[in-house]
Amino acid sequence: MSRIGRLPIAVPDGVTVAIDGRSITVEGPKGTLHRDLHPDMAVALEDGRVVVTRPTEAKQHKQLHGLTRTLVANMVTGVSTGYRKGLEITGVGYRAQKVGERLQLNLGYSHPVEIEPPPGISFELENPTRLTVIGIDKELVGEIAARVRASRKPEPYKGKGVRYAGEVVRRKAGKAGKIGGKK
Repeated sequence: MSRIGRLPIAVPDGVTVAIDGRSITVEGPKGTLHRDLHPDMAVALEDGRVVVTRPTEAKQHKQLHGLTRTLVANMVTGVSTGYRKGLEITGVGYRAQKVGERLQLNLGYSHPVEIEPPPGISFELENPTRLTVIGIDKELVGEIAARVRASRKPEPYKGKGVRYAGEVVRRKAGKAGKIGGKK
């Protein structure tokens, strides 16, 4: 049995789970999420907990078992507490600001980069060099954070660019003349 897949998902107070065939809808204080699951996986609501079972011990069913359980658990966590992904901007003159709901990034290009958040996603700025992507869908929060990071990935020589909070960028030495002098 899959160690992840066999764990039941506790449904916190204020969260309702509706299972209709192969589709599941999770509703909570932060919003509503809906997902169609694989038709082979059986999802049931037992004693206030969501349980995912698989039909056989086939390799594909074992793989889908843990995946399905994790997707449903992420939905329950998202509608109850939500997800946050932090980003840091490093570089002289590099900064972010909010223009309405949009995020405007000045990253050394000849033009500012604007990112429009999809429904359910919002941006929060601590200061011009620290921002957070907030939402209830873990997959979408990660995708938008990756899109912001891709607008100027951190480069290995000076470390300038957009990186995830806590991400360590491997640095390169650069030219030999700048480090140790003439040999």
